[in-house]
Amino acid sequence: MSVMIGNFQLAQGAVLAPMAGVTDAPFRLLCAEQGAALTVTEMISAKGVLCAPTGNRALRDLLHTLPGSGPTALQLFGSEPDVMAQAALRLLDGSAFCLLDLNMGCPAPKIVREGAGSALMREPALAARIVEVVARVSPVPVTVKMRLGWDAASRNGLAFALAMQEAGAAAITVHGRTRDQFYAGEADWGAIAEIKTALRIPVLGNGDIAAGEQAVDRLAQTATDGVMIGRGAMGNPWVFAEVNRALSGLPAENISWKERGATAARHLRLMVDWKGEGIAIPEMRKHISWYTKGLPGAAKLRAAINRMETMQEMLDCLEEICRGDH
Repeated sequence: MSVMIGNFQLAQGAVLAPMAGVTDAPFRLLCAEQGAALTVTEMISAKGVLCAPTGNRALRDLLHTLPGSGPTALQLFGSEPDVMAQAALRLLDGSAFCLLDLNMGCPAPKIVREGAGSALMREPALAARIVEVVARVSPVPVTVKMRLGWDAASRNGLAFALAMQEAGAAAITVHGRTRDQFYAGEADWGAIAEIKTALRIPVLGNGDIAAGEQAVDRLAQTATDGVMIGRGAMGNPWVFAEVNRALSGLPAENISWKERGATAARHLRLMVDWKGEGIAIPEMRKHISWYTKGLPGAAKLRAAINRMETMQEMLDCLEEICRGDH
């Protein structure tokens, strides 16, 4: 069942979470092709947008979207309301992005030191002001990605979510951990369910979903309007097809090593075509490690991949995987 986020209709299925250094244009395309209902860009610094010179390559890469990528949301981070609003206007002018997501959940120290990301969980009044100002000028619905609080002693997720709703957020995604947990322990989906029950706007749940049946179970447990998948999609764009099959009552399909190798090779070619070998090869090392997780001899393979400097070396390695009887 689809859900309306402002004037945007989110189709049934899972959403690809924004992940720095992961959810670039080629990876978003691969996930969309496997049935992701929505993908989200890597997070973009509002201050960086306003300081970037015209034609800045790094910013252009973050905004780049490949044909066939389906609905895509833009994610922005920062801690100054007016700066966030100005950046939103500049980025969304004439763009095809369907939503603007404000990052209030990133736990990375360098983001928190700027007062952004999950640091805003400690400043709900400022966070609400950011939503209010940005929503007033944004041509697309504004959403918020948040956590349950800063730490175990200050789990203010419910009050924070209510404040974001009142400030004008069209939907909220809740990662079921506090900032202090980073990605350790288990996500608290009971707390996500409590937030969903209290809000009028759509609520998506995020945390520890890596399979279709898990997504179906979490949706049933919490009555959330959707799920977002982050780490469970790394090297596994097929998880979105698996979620869609599970929602239709169908079992998961086995993904052969041949298909994994072929998809990794396509991912590599897309990256090289877009960024060139010098940038793409280092970035693809982590992706190929994820694609080949569980492969017999994976540790040896990772060591070899990390020494490779050319696309052809990587393609030869992936072709060997495709030929192998794994």
